[in-house]
Amino acid sequence: GRTGKVYNVLGDIFPANELERMVRAMYARNLTEEVIKSRIVEQVDTERFRRITSSTLEGLAKRELNLSAIVGKSAEAKERRLVPEVVEDFFVQAASLAGLYPKDLTPGPSPRRRGEAKGRVYRIGRVPRTLWAIGERLEPRFGKLGREYKQIVFDKALLAGDPTLEWVTPGHPLFECVREDALARVGDDLRRGAVFYDLNREQPARLDVFSAAVHDGRGNVLHRRLFVVEIALDGKLIVHQPTIFLDLTPGDPQGFGNLEGLGANLPGRDQVELALVERDLQPFLAEVQAQREHETATVERHIEISLNILIDRLQVQYADLVQQRDASSPEPGLEGRLKQTEDRLDELNARLERRRAELIQERQCMIADLQHLGAAWVVPHPQRTAPGIAPMVRDDEIERIAVEAVIAYEAANGRQAVSVESENRGFDLISRRMHPEDPATAIEVRFIEVKGRAGVGEVALSANEKRTAERLGRDYWLYVVFNCGTEPQAHPIQDPARLDWEAVMAVEHYRLKSRQVLSWQPEGQAGHG
Repeated sequence: GRTGKVYNVLGDIFPANELERMVRAMYARNLTEEVIKSRIVEQVDTERFRRITSSTLEGLAKRELNLSAIVGKSAEAKERRLVPEVVEDFFVQAASLAGLYPKDLTPGPSPRRRGEAKGRVYRIGRVPRTLWAIGERLEPRFGKLGREYKQIVFDKALLAGDPTLEWVTPGHPLFECVREDALARVGDDLRRGAVFYDLNREQPARLDVFSAAVHDGRGNVLHRRLFVVEIALDGKLIVHQPTIFLDLTPGDPQGFGNLEGLGANLPGRDQVELALVERDLQPFLAEVQAQREHETATVERHIEISLNILIDRLQVQYADLVQQRDASSPEPGLEGRLKQTEDRLDELNARLERRRAELIQERQCMIADLQHLGAAWVVPHPQRTAPGIAPMVRDDEIERIAVEAVIAYEAANGRQAVSVESENRGFDLISRRMHPEDPATAIEVRFIEVKGRAGVGEVALSANEKRTAERLGRDYWLYVVFNCGTEPQAHPIQDPARLDWEAVMAVEHYRLKSRQVLSWQPEGQAGHG
């Protein structure tokens, strides 16, 4: 580890390509270690060396802060990553469209809890000919599609027990071919649209799904995202994350009359696209532009350093050769060496100018490829007023009071809670305890789902919230706030997925009795408060 740190510093104070060349020369016995040391001492900018050394020592002195930063980043990375079970569920459902029928070889029920290998082992067999052409088209990007796959997994952790298994994930040719085939087959259905139920919705709305990309001036795709625009019956437009669909359940289009007739009175496509550009695509562009500026500035700095050093060295060699020629040196092949050096100088100067021009183009970012992928109607769940279901329906005012109470509770316990309610991420708040010596660094992160009740009663998680709780384990907290109508009282529960939830399949929710909330105790003292 220490060697890596020293090499990183050397790479900053000395051109990496020159350092590598000298080390190779030493191993080839063309240069001695002493010669390399003397060259480094002679050519290093000592003032730059002092700045880098000071920065590095400061970083080592703050190693506790660096470790705490890792704690915070790893927790958020755990939440944001595309989890294996999501990849697995998609592949298993889409495979049949492509003529693949994965055979589950794993005995017993699939584990879905903390830290366990969550996936299963599947046998694929021969790949249908219909996928071969797709595989050939995608081969330059993802590699060659096999003709047969014996045993595959989607959870990398399973490879530790059997390294002969093949890990299939986004970017694997089999996965990408199935995804491409599924998209082609369901394209018409996407355009026709679908109907979804929402337990917490009182009025129907249309959801238009768009994709948009940011290109640089050379035509490279820098980022691509999905956006969902909700169009309410009164014409109000709200832009959502595509994760909004995680909290919806497939519905029956026959049960809700003339939805197309309702859609005739809504804003047209042009108005929706304009709202999307103004509200989300411009901030998206600004975010990518700032990131691109930083990246190209870093590349430009290293290009200027490395190429200018090579150019300067060649110019010195060229001047020496010119002096030898002017002094009528009898050395054979002098003119040829002069011509080679001159050509190499021209090549490096042209390369430097070309890269400068390319970087100017790469800094220029623009929105491109705005496409309407499909539309769907989301309507109130037909059972939202049924006995036993009605208590699960969210009361927006009660939830607002509950969220405010939890934010205040976190502040009183030394944590800062930020709302992510609009992002449909399976929880409402991210709460961080910041390092006392570095307010920008989190040493504890909680992902909090808030449930409020006017009095004391049962609470429910949606299927999305339940899956997220299972995935995040001890990092996930359920805060139940009772008595929101009078004096709110927050009851935090760590890792609620391990409690005894009752499945309510009619609405794809999971119910928890109030007595379990009130009787919950932390394991030991960990996580209490």
